Amino acid sequence: MNKLSTAFFFLSLAPILSASPTGHWLAKQTFPDGQTRETSLWLKADGNTLTGYMMSPNQDAAPVSNGRISGSEISFTIVRDNFGEERKTDYTGTLTDKTLTLHLPGFWGSRVREMSFQQVSTEPPGALPAPRPKISLPPAADVPSNGLAKTPPMGWNSWNKFARRVSDQVVRQTADAIVKNGMKDAGYIYVNIDDAWQGTRDAEGNIRPNDKFPDMKALADYIHSKGLKIGIYSSPGPKTCANYEGSFQHEEQDAKTFAAWEIDYIKYDWCSASQVYDYHSMQAVYAKMGHALLDSGRPIFFSLCQYGVLKSETWGAKVGGNSWRTTGDIRDTWESMSHIGFDQQLELAPYAGPGHWNDPDMLEIGNGGMTTTEYRTHMSLWSLLAAPLLAGNDLNTASPNIMQILLNKEVIAIDQDPLGKQAKRVSKDGNLEIWARPLKDGAYAVGLFNRGASSAKVTARWSDVGIDGSARVRDLWKHEDLGASAEVFSSDVPSHGVTLVRVEPSR
Repeated sequence: MNKLSTAFFFLSLAPILSASPTGHWLAKQTFPDGQTRETSLWLKADGNTLTGYMMSPNQDAAPVSNGRISGSEISFTIVRDNFGEERKTDYTGTLTDKTLTLHLPGFWGSRVREMSFQQVSTEPPGALPAPRPKISLPPAADVPSNGLAKTPPMGWNSWNKFARRVSDQVVRQTADAIVKNGMKDAGYIYVNIDDAWQGTRDAEGNIRPNDKFPDMKALADYIHSKGLKIGIYSSPGPKTCANYEGSFQHEEQDAKTFAAWEIDYIKYDWCSASQVYDYHSMQAVYAKMGHALLDSGRPIFFSLCQYGVLKSETWGAKVGGNSWRTTGDIRDTWESMSHIGFDQQLELAPYAGPGHWNDPDMLEIGNGGMTTTEYRTHMSLWSLLAAPLLAGNDLNTASPNIMQILLNKEVIAIDQDPLGKQAKRVSKDGNLEIWARPLKDGAYAVGLFNRGASSAKVTARWSDVGIDGSARVRDLWKHEDLGASAEVFSSDVPSHGVTLVRVEPSR
C-alpha cells in the first residue's frame, strides 16, 4: 500500500475511530399515517465498558447491562421488569460518527430489525430516572356474563396485514370480500379494526376517529348492511401500542361512544397501561371496562389482550371477558406459530368453554411467511384449540389455496363445536404429537402433527384419545371417509404438517 492510499485508508476510518457512544441517542420513527415514536438511549463509555439506560414511549427507563464496545461494534443487554419477572433482551449495534444502528433481535423466527439512532448530545447519562408513580386499584366486583360467544368468534382483523395503514376503504373492501368469497356463509362475521383508527378527543372528552375514518357510525352501518359485525380497538392506558389515544380515565365514556356507533366487538390491549397502573391491578383495570361495556346498553364482545400474563385464563371471565390472549404477539413464521399453538396452550384447556375462550392470537394464514402445509397446520391446531378464528390477511388478493384453508367447513365445524371443549395433547413422541378434543355428538377431533424436519408416520392410539375399541375415521382435509380403524390409526405426515380426522367410536 503506497503512502497516498494509506492516508486515504485512515481518513476513511476516521469517523468510526473517532466516534464515541457516550451521550444521548434518539431514534425517531415516523409512520405512513404521520404518527411518530421516539426512543431514547443514554450511554456512557468507560474503556471497553458501556453503561446507561433506554427509555421508550410505553415503558419506564431500563438499565443497560453487560455493555461492551469494540471498535465500531457495541453490544448490551436491557433488563426490564416484565409483570414481576425479569426480562433480558440482547442488542448489538454499529457505531459511526453520530449514527448508531441498533439491531433488534427477532421474535420466534422473524427477521432482525434495525433502528437508527442519532446523537443529540455528548453529555453522559445521569442517574436512572425513577419509575412513574403507579395507580393501585382495589379488587373489582365480578362482571356478569354478556351472554355472547357461545362458540369462538370468527372474522377478520386488520393488524397483521395492514397495521397502521388500515382505513375506512380497507375495511369496506374487506367486508365486501367476506361476503363475496364465501367467508360470511362459513361463519366469519366480525370485521375488526385494530389499532390506528383513533383521532383526538373533543372538548367534552369524546373520542373521535382520525381522518382515515371520516364517519365511524356510517362505516358500522355499512358493515351491518352486509350482515356482518364490526369490531374496534382500544387500551386501558393513555396511549395504544401504536401511540394513539387510549381509554385511560374515559372508560365509561368510550364504552357509550362505541355503543352509539353500534360497535359489536372491542379488543382491549394493555400497552401503556403499565405506565399508569400497578400491574397487580390488571384484573380490576379490565373489570372497569367490562362493567362499562355491560352498562353501555349494547352487547359488545370483550376481547382481553394482555399477552397471557398473570394467568389471565383464571380471571378473564370474571372481568366480563369473552376471550383473553394467552401469549405474546404471533408472527408469520413456523417458529412463532408452532411455539404459541403447541407449547403455550398445554395447560389451558380447562378454562375454555361457551362464552369464554383462550386466544392464542390471530391467524397468519395467507401472509406469506409459511408454506401451505404449515398454514394447514395453523388452521387445524387453532380449530382443535377452540380458538377465535380471525383471519389477518388481505382477503382481496388471497390465492385459491389460502381460501381453501380458510373455508374448510369441516375444519371450521371442529372449532365451532357447541360442546366447547378445547383439545389436549394426549401423546408425544419427539416431534410427533397427537391432540384431541371431544365433540358434542360423541365423536372426537384428532390431530396427528409432525413438527419435525422430515416426513414421518404418526400413530394415534384410540385409548389415549378416550376411545375403547374401533372407530370410523374421516380425513377433514382430504374430505374422505377412511373406514373403521381398530385401536390405532396411522398416517404419513409431511414435515410441519398434520392429518386432521374426525373419529366416531363404533360403540
